[in-house]
Amino acid sequence: MASYNKVMLLGNLTRDPEVKYTPKGSAVADIGLAVNRTYTTDGGEKREETTFVDVTMWGRQAEIAGEYLKKGRPLFVEGRLQLDTWDDKQTGQKRSKLRVVCENFQMLGSRDGGGEGGGGGGRSSGGGSRPAKSAPAAEESADDDIPF
Repeated sequence: MASYNKVMLLGNLTRDPEVKYTPKGSAVADIGLAVNRTYTTDGGEKREETTFVDVTMWGRQAEIAGEYLKKGRPLFVEGRLQLDTWDDKQTGQKRSKLRVVCENFQMLGSRDGGGEGGGGGGRSSGGGSRPAKSAPAAEESADDDIPF
């Protein structure tokens, strides 16, 4: 039987990332993402609901998150779902939590901006952390119409 585990989320950080390191030296960061959904009820009333999602980042992505991300910053995350299970030490009951393991992310908005949304600027963690290229200025010659 085939299976597919892919998640794409666009939301705002609920807290500043805190980067920790495993005993073997791998960076790991847990972030919280608030994802909003706006809908209209049958009665015509507009409503908004917020879903809070825990996201785990590893390696260089975790380090970049710790350096550049702040609470309120918009973020696009691609990843996979992972179910963590454990026994609660206080109650002895089985517990579980569904989280997203980040495979790629894109910072949105301005570098210093909090909740400003939309813009495609920023950095991508896919192939390192290089600045996004900008379009050429209007004063440049017509021969230079390639933006990279």
